[in-house]
Amino acid sequence: MKVVLQRVKKAAVSVDGETTGAIGKGFLVLVGAGDGDTEAAADKMADKICRLRIFPDENGKTNLSLADVGGELLIVSQFTLYADCRKGNRPSFVRAGAPEEAQRLYEHMIERCRLHVGKVAHGIFGADMEVSLINDGPFTLMLDSDGI
Repeated sequence: MKVVLQRVKKAAVSVDGETTGAIGKGFLVLVGAGDGDTEAAADKMADKICRLRIFPDENGKTNLSLADVGGELLIVSQFTLYADCRKGNRPSFVRAGAPEEAQRLYEHMIERCRLHVGKVAHGIFGADMEVSLINDGPFTLMLDSDGI
């Protein structure tokens, strides 16, 4: 799995003008499932995200987790994280997971995050979504389940 995580002051996702998920302080998490990803990879990624200590403490050091600050999660599916742009000018998505399996893993990851975080909002898998956010920092991380 691949993730782009942004620390936010607030974020929201909408489909056809209707808000499907919104959070205050926390993380906006863009999630892509790749071909061959498993529930174990989704669990590992969810656990890592929820335990990351990237909020500032009283000394300004990035030392606090979502739980420490009462943070929230907004999780949005993003298969384009698996874009391969090495050849030509049109991205290839052959390494992205099959839609049915990717959706299952996306929903599994949302449920796993709910074990750690009080509020987990999300988009609609496969929908054309509009995402808005106020980035905090900015603080952005890229994670790959192969590297955690």
